[in-house]
Amino acid sequence: MKEIFRRRPKYVSLPQRTNDASHRVPDNVWISCPHCHELLYTKEYEDNFKVCSKCRYHARLSPHERLATLLDDGSFDELDAGLCSADPLRFSVGDQSYVDKLEECARKAGTREAVMYGTGTIAGQPIVVAVHNPHFIAGSMGVAVGEKVARAIERAADQGLPLVIVAASGGARMQEGVHGLMQMAKTVAALDRFKGRRLPYLAILTDPTVGGVLASYVFWADVTVAEPGAFISFAGPRVIEQAAKKKLPDDVNTAEFMLAHGMIDLVVPRAELRSSVATLLRLLTARTYRPDAGHAAVQLAASGQRGNGRHG
Repeated sequence: MKEIFRRRPKYVSLPQRTNDASHRVPDNVWISCPHCHELLYTKEYEDNFKVCSKCRYHARLSPHERLATLLDDGSFDELDAGLCSADPLRFSVGDQSYVDKLEECARKAGTREAVMYGTGTIAGQPIVVAVHNPHFIAGSMGVAVGEKVARAIERAADQGLPLVIVAASGGARMQEGVHGLMQMAKTVAALDRFKGRRLPYLAILTDPTVGGVLASYVFWADVTVAEPGAFISFAGPRVIEQAAKKKLPDDVNTAEFMLAHGMIDLVVPRAELRSSVATLLRLLTARTYRPDAGHAAVQLAASGQRGNGRHG
């Protein structure tokens, strides 16, 4: 009993910390989800194509990451990598010129412009593919982006290949003014010639796809596929509410809302995107392909997902 009531020291000595590297947790082991802020194991997050295992948020990918998840390994051959915008308006913000801004973005985003394009294969099917970089001035469309997209369309037409465009853009680039807006007309004119070749065109809408990019070459696709939760809209909800003078539903600009109201054809999780695109290409490149065959292909692809117990 004496041992129980014996006075004990107020403080307990803790073992001394060591600076040995073998006892430290590396900084990149955990990552916070940008949407729900849940801590995720980095390797598991990347193995899951940067999709949160808790809230299923699809994080934005760089063009290189996107191509790695979509194309066959080692099949991508980039074209016109050095093509980038000039400064037609001599635009500047404070002490930073637009030219300096482009150079800064190129260093941070890892590409010279907001779009990469080239040739590649999906499940062995040759295609021409263009991919937006959402980290380069929000993937916005200036003269160089419009030129690259137009060249991708023309390359597909000349070589008789299907066209796949992965959109992730904030719209036309304000730093280039009307020069950026004119890319809407240029890309649509190129697509009009492409349609004459009776070749399939698939657009993949990722977060975000808005403005002039959405209103021009994206919605010209035979089949429009979106990732879950992607923000899709011509204008932001606040602008729409001010114009319509009414409150909009909370999910009005989501891929799911667009699908429910017939604006897009499919919503496909990232892990299933490659196989779904491969299926669509196989159906649309059949010898019986017609320019209006996209809806039948969508129904077949969607029924295949349902048959496998998947949800778009």
